Amino acid sequence: MRNRPARRMLVQLKGLQMKLKPNLLSTLVAAACGLAAASAQAQISDGVIKIGVMNDMSGLYADVSGPGAVVAAKMAVEDFGAAKKGMKVEIVAADHQNKPDVGSTVARTWYDVDKVDAIFDVPTSSVALAINQITRDKGKAFINSGAASSDLTGKACSPNTVHWTYDTWMLANGTGSAIVKTGGNTWFFLTADYAFGHALERDTTAAINKAGGKVIGSVRVPFPGTDFSSFLLQAQASKAKVIGLANAGGDTINSIKQAAEFGITKGGQSLAGMLMFLADVHSLGLNTAQGLIFTTTFYWDLNDQTRAFAKRMAAANNGKYPTMVQAGVYSSVLHYLKAVEAAKTDDGTKVVAKMKELPTDDPLFGKGSIRADGRALHPAYLVEVKKPSESKGPYDYLKIRATIPADQAFRPLADGGCPLVK
Repeated sequence: MRNRPARRMLVQLKGLQMKLKPNLLSTLVAAACGLAAASAQAQISDGVIKIGVMNDMSGLYADVSGPGAVVAAKMAVEDFGAAKKGMKVEIVAADHQNKPDVGSTVARTWYDVDKVDAIFDVPTSSVALAINQITRDKGKAFINSGAASSDLTGKACSPNTVHWTYDTWMLANGTGSAIVKTGGNTWFFLTADYAFGHALERDTTAAINKAGGKVIGSVRVPFPGTDFSSFLLQAQASKAKVIGLANAGGDTINSIKQAAEFGITKGGQSLAGMLMFLADVHSLGLNTAQGLIFTTTFYWDLNDQTRAFAKRMAAANNGKYPTMVQAGVYSSVLHYLKAVEAAKTDDGTKVVAKMKELPTDDPLFGKGSIRADGRALHPAYLVEVKKPSESKGPYDYLKIRATIPADQAFRPLADGGCPLVK
């Protein structure tokens, strides 16, 4: 109970317990609790905390994010216990089709007409950067899990945005640096031709150069794509030791399958999936994906808590185990609701400020924090895809090669160029 008059009323009523009939006392106590809940709810616009989950529901990122992210958001609301706390939370969902104009239209309609208080997820960096600006203009909250561009906590940072799960700097310095250190010192990039691919190639090139490697070429690939043959042949002809796939989801899956058809890895070149997800490995199968190295911030088999969550989610998501994006939606919705409760408001700017003030702590990412630039900090993991003989069952696909501590996993605060950082 947050309301002092209601609390005093309840104490006084309990003091009268010996003088009142039990049924009358129960009625009065319930009324006092109702007064407190109503007072708390009065701080919430329209009496409802409305969360919008926006992502790719049917395209190349649907398995990475998609309907599973909506399931994760609903699980977070349930686990937070909103109903028991007198907080009414409603979740709506939309498909942005990986198009900035579609995502922008949905965001404006949600904010202006449907009274959505916060938007979550939003894979596809070009869409996320558009939502980032609209959210700032409207004074709402944007908690991103699916997009990767590190610009969200760099030059495009906003007091209304939190970047939760991963970003291109993390991917570059986790995977890129590790591969250079093991001998993969010459690179050629296949880069998805939009904001995400550009940022990933940029950040990975910087990490490669810092580690002593060299990028000898790159090619921009239309997004989304299906035929990568001509681009893979260019990469093969470059003789680079490593072909960096600066793409994601279905594009990564198709690139790897077609590279296998051309015998690229058999010819001595390695593939580096700069952004890969559990769903991608599942789609590829261990025979094709074995040995791939990538960086993630979540894996379902990390500990008892992550295993329990994965089983619950699989039961509600057609047997599919959670990706790091879906885990990030769960974790970020949970923290958002804690901040709304603590701030006693759903005002976007105030809630994001409270999110930064409160330490993060949940079963999937553990203890962490959110910096001034909006970057959520938690450990990352360098993983390797298992051989078929090493897997003990469904979704037992990865082994942890190294844990990257939270203070090393993400770009240093001073290096991002975020105007919020003083």
